[in-house]
Amino acid sequence: MSEQNGMLLDVRGLKKYFPVKRGFLQRTVAHVQAVDGVDLSIRQSGCLGLVGESGCGKTTTGRVILRLIEPDAGQVIFEGVDIVGLGREEMRLLRREMQIVFQDPFSSLNPRFTVGGIISEGLKVFERERGRRHIRDRVAELLRTVGLSPDSASRYPHEFSGGQRQRIGIARALALNPKFIVCDEPVSALDVSIQAQVINLLEELQERFGLAYLFIAHDLSVVRHISDEIAVMYLGWIVERGPADEVCEDPLHPYTRALLSAVPVPDPHAKRGRIPLKGDVPTPVNPPPGCRFCPRCFMSDASICPVEVPLMREVRPGRSVRCHLVT
Repeated sequence: MSEQNGMLLDVRGLKKYFPVKRGFLQRTVAHVQAVDGVDLSIRQSGCLGLVGESGCGKTTTGRVILRLIEPDAGQVIFEGVDIVGLGREEMRLLRREMQIVFQDPFSSLNPRFTVGGIISEGLKVFERERGRRHIRDRVAELLRTVGLSPDSASRYPHEFSGGQRQRIGIARALALNPKFIVCDEPVSALDVSIQAQVINLLEELQERFGLAYLFIAHDLSVVRHISDEIAVMYLGWIVERGPADEVCEDPLHPYTRALLSAVPVPDPHAKRGRIPLKGDVPTPVNPPPGCRFCPRCFMSDASICPVEVPLMREVRPGRSVRCHLVT
């Protein structure tokens, strides 16, 4: 896919295995299969929500797409160019177009830098020739854009609340006018009331600047609010993908159904059947044969699920599922 058909980002067969080393000689004895054959696509100015339990590979996927972590296999095609094959200098120039907002606003900001210094880091790399006044004015503009006073530039991160720090992180990501931002659980460390403010800010910025997001989270209700499409991840695999409203209203994969059954309902009188999952998430070092969700699945068929690996297939227009039993 390319930019011509409206796709900004197209990820194909992405893999990342981390070696497990043991012994005095630190020999590799196994691999953590963090991301195992992931396919994703994000349209220009679109938002793809990536959801799943902790440890399923969501954050690793986002960082591999940005090449903050190098992939082991696959393609990451951004505006028609496979960035996996780019050299160091080519990738450095592309950093302007692809940014990230980190999960923890407390550890992602350098406590020794002022807010102005944090936001201006990228500007000093790419726009130094435009002068200090330009950088200072740009920092003030960015602070106003995310709802903070320009006077904040002279203060330090510890002087701000968690929600304000995340706004600073968003301002830093916006500094170079990117087209694509990975939002790595940007609200999970914040109070619920602050979460809504940050989500609304991200939506306003997307509409204003035409941004595309990969929005990583474990809360389906948050993801549904901001995303056009949703991809559900389990143990390194994408197990379901489709339009956000359709996935939330009519989940097809048994794992997605279980996730949605656990989402709290505002109406105290409403009854929703909770779908409990058996056991714990298997280790990505030695995932189960066949379907990785099979040991916990309430629909599993002993004749096929533990034996044969399911393929991702389109079962309805725009709806893809990795499951033998969904038709």
